[in-house]
Amino acid sequence: MTNENEPLVLRADRADGLTTLTLNRPGQFNSLSKAMLTALQAELDRIAADESRRVVVIAGAGKAFCAGHDLKEMRGNHEKAFMQALFRQCGELMLTIQRMPQPVIARVQGIATAAGCQLVSMCDLAVAADVAKFAVSGINVGLFCSTPAVGLARNLGRKAALEMLLTGEFIDALEAQRRGLVNRVVPADALEAEVDRLAATILAKSAVAIRAGKGMFYKQLEMDIGQAYDYAAEVMACNMMSEDAAEGIDAFMQKRAPAYVGR
Repeated sequence: MTNENEPLVLRADRADGLTTLTLNRPGQFNSLSKAMLTALQAELDRIAADESRRVVVIAGAGKAFCAGHDLKEMRGNHEKAFMQALFRQCGELMLTIQRMPQPVIARVQGIATAAGCQLVSMCDLAVAADVAKFAVSGINVGLFCSTPAVGLARNLGRKAALEMLLTGEFIDALEAQRRGLVNRVVPADALEAEVDRLAATILAKSAVAIRAGKGMFYKQLEMDIGQAYDYAAEVMACNMMSEDAAEGIDAFMQKRAPAYVGR
């Protein structure tokens, strides 16, 4: 169980630009209390403003990745205003993950339920241990997982998302991969190494292209196809004017590794 003096979110920065944020309430299965949401939001805001941070990993301490909202806290504050503020705060956190320039990878070692499953769905990429399980289980206690449904519906097909939401049943990691919730599934003892490999592949690319590309990807999803092509063409033209694009193309033609400058 976490010592009360320990931070709710552990941060580890590496020299290569990778930052790992670990949810640190293992005794409560890393549930998203208001304090946990506040701590995670603060770290993500700091990272988003720091160009030296290139990739973010969100992990969980202990057996669970994240069991969703803190039900004990919710029952102890049974007022509509509290619930509205809590779900708005959680929604803002999820949008921060999508809007920040760095790719965010979920490293899922255990169960991810309700808002924990939502957290996985809102990360840009996700790697899961083969023992991990996923559910949006609010329906089992009389609560439809409406806010988790937003991220889930944008990862899975409608029928697959609704099956999870209406039944509350768990799916295993391989099924989550088949449905599009996670990218890769590996044995538990290979999880950290697989996340490192994925992060290293991204870290080797142009920071300029990654920042522009992530923002473009999500923005164009909300447009009709004509607007999306117009917007994507403008982003790509601007990207082509960067020093990194010039260096990358020259390196390709000269058959050498690029030396990106990050501008």
